[in-house]
Amino acid sequence: MLRSSCLRLGARLRCPGGGIRAPAGSGHRSLVSCIDPSIGLNEEQKGYQKVAFDFAAREMAPHMAEWDEKELFPVDMMRKAAQLGFGGVYVRTDVGGSGLSRLDASVIFEALATGCTSTTAYVSIHNMCVWMIDTFGNEEQRHKFCPPLCTMEKFASYCLTEPGGGSDAASLLTSAKQQGDHYILNGSKAFISGGGESDVYVVMCRTGGPGPKGISCIVVEKGTPGLSFGKKEKKVGWNSQPTRAVILEDCAVPAANRIGNEGQGFLIAMKGLNGGRINVASCSLGAAHASVVLTRDYLNVRKQFGEPLARNQYLQFKLADMATRLVASRLMIRNAAVALQEEREDAVSLCSMAKLFATDECFAICNQALQMHGGYGYLKDFAVQQYVRDCRVHQILEGSNEVMRMLISRSLLQE
Repeated sequence: MLRSSCLRLGARLRCPGGGIRAPAGSGHRSLVSCIDPSIGLNEEQKGYQKVAFDFAAREMAPHMAEWDEKELFPVDMMRKAAQLGFGGVYVRTDVGGSGLSRLDASVIFEALATGCTSTTAYVSIHNMCVWMIDTFGNEEQRHKFCPPLCTMEKFASYCLTEPGGGSDAASLLTSAKQQGDHYILNGSKAFISGGGESDVYVVMCRTGGPGPKGISCIVVEKGTPGLSFGKKEKKVGWNSQPTRAVILEDCAVPAANRIGNEGQGFLIAMKGLNGGRINVASCSLGAAHASVVLTRDYLNVRKQFGEPLARNQYLQFKLADMATRLVASRLMIRNAAVALQEEREDAVSLCSMAKLFATDECFAICNQALQMHGGYGYLKDFAVQQYVRDCRVHQILEGSNEVMRMLISRSLLQE
């Protein structure tokens, strides 16, 4: 869908001279070449990127602060994004997906995140869920669930974390006992993005014994008796997407909704998270990318001691460090995205490294941007504080950065 949209629009989607517009809502000149995110992309990828940047500037950035303040879940906007193919970026085309690569998806999510990091992060989780069904589901499941998810007529949530277990996901307690042609689910999931609003819940539950091999993946549809939700959580950031507990009490779900075989759920969950880590790191890139440009422009207009802050060498060096960290993060993420697409043996470690490095560095970039804005940076009238709040949680979710270090060191020590 996205590929055909780009081809129809043709030259209008290309980036003149390799440049792009400034991050959504900044209203300033094009980026200097050293941090231009179109560098290294082919013409088709530049087209996808241009579509995403334009959409972020037009449909997201003007509303980002309102969605945050009022905690609004922007359903209509996301459905507009889905019309461009953003509801199933790397889902196969026969079920309504765009059929693009992991690298293409990273480029798109980075661009969208400049307009609203919180909302883009939810869209990326939704994409991960649709991919899991598309990849591990049978044909009936693919054609039942994926088309309305790709159009975002329906929304999806990923349900792995539980109140008593986050990083130790293999110890999950939510149970699924088969009775005839149904599974009876009991348990609860915590910190679920889209909880209460989503229509499809991809639930990891225990159908067998302890450990990862006893876990299966079952799709629970909204409205199923026994499915309920906790209170809406009050969060530091990510306020444009609701977060609630998902509660399952004698919840009868058709056995036909099990994705893959019994005992395959943990593998499915981890495969999904490999891509999810690239996605959320890409969202951090978008926040950092926007913050660098906002800071550059602020230094050029803000005067202290009789001259623009941009003439202060200390601040010049800080800006240079921010730009360097941004580009290094982008390169790591894109390298990992290619490895994941090619199903290379080092893909899991590279995804972990990219998520660890990029989310840490991009948060540091956003935080430094706030500092360089001085007192203004702490005001909600200035977007930089929202980028700080929205990207902080990326160091925790999709596997905390401490878990990323565990995965990387485990790979090294097993060599």
